[in-house]
Amino acid sequence: MTPEPSRLKIVFVGHVDHGKSTLIGRILAETNALAEGKIESIRQSCAAQGQPFEYAFLLDALSEEQEQNITIDTTQIQFASALRGYVIIDAPGHLEFLKNMITGAASADAAIMVIAADEGVREQSRRHGQLLSLLGIPQVIVAVNKMDLVRYSEERFREIEREYAAFLRSLGLTARSFLPVSASTGENVTSGGSSAMPWFKGTNLLAALDEFDAAISAAELPLRFPIQDVYRVENRRIFAGRVESGTLRVGDRLVFSPHNKTAQVATIERWAAPTAESATAGESIGITLSDHIFVERGHVASHEVDTPIESNRMRAKIFWIGREPLRIGSRYRLKLVTQDVECQVAALGPVLDAATLGSSAVEHSELRINEVAEVTLQTRAPLVFDNYDRIPVLGRFVLAEEGNLVGGGIVSGAVYTSRKEIKSENIFWSESEITAQRRAARNEHRGAVVWLTGLSGAGKSTIARALEKELFRRSMHTYVLDGDNLRHGLNSNLGFTPEDRAENIRRVSEVAKLMADAGAVVITSFISPYRIDRTRARAVVLQAGAEFVEIFVDAPLATCEERDPKGLYQKARAGELKGFTGIDAPYEAPEDPEIVVHTHKQTPGESVAWILDGLLPRLRLKGSCAGRLPTKKQ
Repeated sequence: MTPEPSRLKIVFVGHVDHGKSTLIGRILAETNALAEGKIESIRQSCAAQGQPFEYAFLLDALSEEQEQNITIDTTQIQFASALRGYVIIDAPGHLEFLKNMITGAASADAAIMVIAADEGVREQSRRHGQLLSLLGIPQVIVAVNKMDLVRYSEERFREIEREYAAFLRSLGLTARSFLPVSASTGENVTSGGSSAMPWFKGTNLLAALDEFDAAISAAELPLRFPIQDVYRVENRRIFAGRVESGTLRVGDRLVFSPHNKTAQVATIERWAAPTAESATAGESIGITLSDHIFVERGHVASHEVDTPIESNRMRAKIFWIGREPLRIGSRYRLKLVTQDVECQVAALGPVLDAATLGSSAVEHSELRINEVAEVTLQTRAPLVFDNYDRIPVLGRFVLAEEGNLVGGGIVSGAVYTSRKEIKSENIFWSESEITAQRRAARNEHRGAVVWLTGLSGAGKSTIARALEKELFRRSMHTYVLDGDNLRHGLNSNLGFTPEDRAENIRRVSEVAKLMADAGAVVITSFISPYRIDRTRARAVVLQAGAEFVEIFVDAPLATCEERDPKGLYQKARAGELKGFTGIDAPYEAPEDPEIVVHTHKQTPGESVAWILDGLLPRLRLKGSCAGRLPTKKQ
């Protein structure tokens, strides 16, 4: 049963045998959340077997759990306080079942960390704290359980509070409160004023839950309507799917990502029910459109004012559960709502140690089972997603290999770009009958934009021209868009303020998109100093379904000044040239480019060879010889 949107989802985590199940069982019993006669039935069963009754037995629905005496899967149970409803997610604490804990915690609004007073902070306590931080769950209460086993010692409670509070601070988390409880005796669980702990003046656990911030209803979030299928019914096309967040209405103008095609909602259809004027999060519906545009499974509809992110490159925190390690260069299927695309591992960040979840200083080339790392993924087609903390359902994905689930990911830190377009509603995109796929088949290579960025003097223009020559020798359609050349014409009315720089890059990316759509490999040579502008350029190019490859032409400022091919640094240092990048205007180096060349260490030829090694596989069609030099006849 799907929980009501208004219910706050709370995950209970902690080291195995620290009493989570007992604590949850006590809460359920004392809030009358169980079916009538349930507790008495279990008491009678325990008596018949000659064992004492435990509240943990209320959760032991699986016989395998009874045999192993540990919780092995996430369990979701509803209960309510006097103020609101809750969904409890019981996440396993045993190391072997880490993936289940991740599955449960990923959908939680808040967390209860359970630490036994007699054993104190253990390895799993730290592990789960780290995972709560990675998953972006800011609301945390620490319940120090089993206080009866330490004779309700305030000194022991304060010791654990100091130690674990310091650990959470190191993760950027602050617990809402630390509460001493005893699940087995019921002290401070659902009622306060504990006679056993007169030294504690705080509230009980149930009252502390009521102080958590309310969950945001999915209906209040921006609209996300992933298309699951397209049906033809009586000469109408019905686009079916589930409204994952937000609300849509008849007459709304929607943006369909990827490719940002727009259309107006004509009708909202429900099966075996009358048509409706609106639909909200959680509803499975069909819609028809007033405009004829190409939409298929995997497209995501949103409103124009609040669109998702569209990119072919994504950084995410990956939790690996595959038997074979994740390795740089490996390919997987990435599944996110109704999207299913091939992706390749492009980069691997610091790996969190499987025992301590601390970042390892050693550089890793693979991610092993139960390890966590920030991973860069390159997809073969544009991917539509959101940051997890903004819209959770579009910020979570899984990786699969040969049909088997091998990992899960959480997206954070991705950059949104706005759609500040002012255009007539009577202007429509004209679809050509000659598709990008047909052009690629004719040319034997895909259209692409190769975006060179770096300081003035880093060698961008030199590399761009040399790369153009090499691609042309391989019979590929290619052209260089040079920054200076465009400022002679198309962008001659723009200066070098941040606003003009942004407009300069916007115009260039739109021109590059059209050329890539025509099948060319467009090489751009621009300083393009701001990351947000390059992110927008990527989004624009992906609308055409073309490849976007960002290349960082890296050279130290001192090297660029020494070269100073145009004498610009000399003028900037003399104060004759204001707003010059690297001197009195910033340059934001790419955080995660597809390719990096170091022109202070490499010759132009070596740089181009390095670029070709990474670029040609992206441009070639499978089974094609595109990108290879023709062989001489013998």
